Amino acid sequence: MTRIIADISVSLDGFVTGPDPGPDRGLGTGGEALHTWAFSEDPDDRRILRDATARSGAVVLGRRLFDIVDGPHGWDDETGYGAGEVGKPAFVVVTSAAPPSVRLTDLDWTFVTTGIADAVAAARERAEAASAARGMDLDVVLMGGGATVGSALAAGLVDRLSVHLAPVVLGSGTPLFREGPRRELVRRSVMATSTATHLVYDVV
Repeated sequence: MTRIIADISVSLDGFVTGPDPGPDRGLGTGGEALHTWAFSEDPDDRRILRDATARSGAVVLGRRLFDIVDGPHGWDDETGYGAGEVGKPAFVVVTSAAPPSVRLTDLDWTFVTTGIADAVAAARERAEAASAARGMDLDVVLMGGGATVGSALAAGLVDRLSVHLAPVVLGSGTPLFREGPRRELVRRSVMATSTATHLVYDVV
């Protein structure tokens, strides 16, 4: 069964970037602290990252995040999604218009211009195809940014919410949650490591 999993790092005060994010500084001022856990040598952090990337049949991201990861200071072989862990999944970008060109041509990109629901549906198709090819259940992972995760949650598209709570107060930046409908969550697991508290909830 393909699940839709929102997986994102957030500060203690609820921000997924620091202030003033942009193409040359995607996480904003001080935002690198949010992802310390992803580069940690802590064995529990490594296992959480490995398990998350191994289950990814397709990944959904917003256009702003795409512009950052595909930009000149974005992903490479050492910092891409699941770098050094598993094969690369398909990527689906929610956008108003497809970009004129793509730097990371070795990745499988799909650009959806008709909203988050259609992007998730397209990603589910890719994940189900990957599941059949690999003989195992794979998931759709919503990796961000905050607006993409928030809009998917508000639209009732998310089955599971995985939050990596970084021990930092950023003061301002891009909030994970804005106004939206009330959602009930059921806690499934809590793992505290040296760099983050990893929280997993089912969305009711």
